[in-house]
Amino acid sequence: MARGRIRSAVRGWFEARDFVEVEAAALQVSPGNEAHLHGFATEAIGPDGTRAPLYLHTSPELACKKLLAAGETRIFDMAKVWRNRERGPLHHPEFTMLEWYRAGEPYQTLMEDCGELLALAAEAAGARALQFRGREADPFAQAERVTLAEAFHRFAGIDLLATVGGDGQTDRDGLAAAATAAGIRVAGDDTWSDVFSRVLVEKVEPQLGMGRPTILCEYPVAEAALARPKPGDPRVAERFELYACGVELANAFGELTDAGEQRRRFEAEMAEKARVYGERYPIDEDFLAALEIMPPACGAALGFDRLVMLATGAQRIEQVLWVPVAEIAP
Repeated sequence: MARGRIRSAVRGWFEARDFVEVEAAALQVSPGNEAHLHGFATEAIGPDGTRAPLYLHTSPELACKKLLAAGETRIFDMAKVWRNRERGPLHHPEFTMLEWYRAGEPYQTLMEDCGELLALAAEAAGARALQFRGREADPFAQAERVTLAEAFHRFAGIDLLATVGGDGQTDRDGLAAAATAAGIRVAGDDTWSDVFSRVLVEKVEPQLGMGRPTILCEYPVAEAALARPKPGDPRVAERFELYACGVELANAFGELTDAGEQRRRFEAEMAEKARVYGERYPIDEDFLAALEIMPPACGAALGFDRLVMLATGAQRIEQVLWVPVAEIAP
């Protein structure tokens, strides 16, 4: 029941701000092009028997950006999305992603949006605090803003930006050495991104969103495949993530609109996916064409089920889903 109240409140919040609710098609030619995101594959069969591969989307992002290119300026989608290889207390193969986009507005506006949505969800659920497994955060408090560089220094003693060049290139060995000194296990075939993720998960994320929400911002460009570089510092991008009770709730970008650079990033991600998993996904050429005419914009993706979990104190994501997907039998 709380889920329903939160959903209605969120819709009302966006509609009151002149957002248009859209409905991205779940079937897409590409599920997205991030190395460690895994889609569900299917096949379209035409009346003449012609076959073409399709995927259930992992996010409505590509479709929403096509709508921005077509002239929409404020849109949101409460989208069902699917991600393979994901299952746990905070992960489910099928879940709801709340995404919203603002054309012509700075991405810092999304930080304010996130704060208001946290308070809105708590009010709708009748909660005074967000809770998860003994941790609490005040949804009505101003979020703390911390850069990745500050967080790595504070929680791991690592100078992150010393391993990122002015052109965005990364120093794998430098970060590996710093992580090892901080007590993080590093394998010989780990990439810079692998080491970055391990430090983030083991040292940084468990410290975020305690007492009040945390906005973790200014990700290195190597960790922001769809975000534009920050003006004045090409080493980092306009990307932030929202945390409460140590749980990641939202991911937001100042959107990249350089189609050539986006293609380069997609191809690099798919090369890494092929190296690690032995597969790659097609690139949506219509999306890259749309980027050529898409206006400057910012966008955010928030895990709606996680928001409901924290507002209701649920311990597992299945507790806030009407009908969970069946577990895979051993």
